[in-house]
Parts: sequence; C-alpha cells; structure tokens
Amino acid sequence: MWEDRYRSSDGYLFGEAPARVLTENPWLVMPGASLLSVADGEGRNAVHMARRGMRAAAFDLAPTAVARARALAAKENVSLDTRVCSWDDWDWSRPFDMVMGVFIQFATPDWRPRQFDDMARAVRPGGRLLLHGYTPEQVALGTGGPPDPAQMYTEEMLRAAFPGWTIERLATYEREVQEGRGHVGRSALIDFVARKPVA
Repeated sequence: MWEDRYRSSDGYLFGEAPARVLTENPWLVMPGASLLSVADGEGRNAVHMARRGMRAAAFDLAPTAVARARALAAKENVSLDTRVCSWDDWDWSRPFDMVMGVFIQFATPDWRPRQFDDMARAVRPGGRLLLHGYTPEQVALGTGGPPDPAQMYTEEMLRAAFPGWTIERLATYEREVQEGRGHVGRSALIDFVARKPVA
C-alpha cells in the first residue's frame, strides 16, 4: 500500500521539511549521538536531525520512499544510513541514543505493544524515545492518519506503555498542518518524549 502511495505521488508526499515537533523542540537534538528513525518514509525527519549533527539511521518498507530519502540526504549534504526494510527484519538489538517514530500509527492495537517494545529495546539506557502522532480526535478532523481511533495515541496509553521512563514532554494539541499533500489541515496531535531508565 505505502509503496503504491509513494510511487503515485509526484514529488515528496509529505514534503521535505521536518515535522514541526522537531523544529519547535531543538533541545531534542543530541549532536554526535546516534538516532534511529523508524518507518521514516521519504527521510524528512532523519535528514533534519542529521543536518543538526546526529548520526542518523532509518528504514522504511517502501523502496520509492527510501530512494527519496537518499536523494534528500544527498541534496542536504548529510550522511544517512537508510535501508529498505520491514519492521520484522530490522535488528532491534542494535542500540541507539535516540529512537524516533513520527506518524507511525499503522500499528493495530493488538500489534502496538510489540511495536513499542521493539522501539524501547533499541534505546540505550539513558537514551531518548520520541513519538509524534495523532490523538483519537483526529478521526473526526479527517486530515491524515488511519480512520480507526483505536490506532491513535492518548496520554494515558503512552504513560502506561513506558513505565519507569522519565517523561520530558507529553502534550496534546490541535494545529493547522501543511506537510506536502499527505498531511494538510487542522490536526489533533500528541508529542511524547521520554528517557529510558539507566538501570
């Protein structure tokens, strides 16, 4: 499905600019630290963090999206280790200082715990996890994301999914979004940033 969406898009489906959660929270950048951006699509978010000095890796299932991510990294003159890879084929034992998931709400409720567990496992002790996506209110707005509210995030869900982690940011809000042709209009958003316990 995603390969078809990217391939049928004339240019970057979600634009070349990063999600605003990254530009509005510059403290997320850890220069010199390693970053994994999961299901990264066309690379806009991983490339942004690489431009700011992080050693960025990424993967996505869609070959067209990964090709665009590589082209965007070359255009911005940054190094990006990005691969065509399914979720199951990624090596989740490989540790990173930061793991980032932006609009990755393709996971159904029964599969989401495993998705979160994989991401948590890939964060080094003391490292950071970032999730940015939609709340259930997004379904009524109809400006992006899946049509099932059960696939959206709530503050309570995210707190419960990462017990013992130090929450650095947890915010729900609505705003106008303009990210290519893929995300356009009023959107119900949530940010979750947390540090993994050291011990």
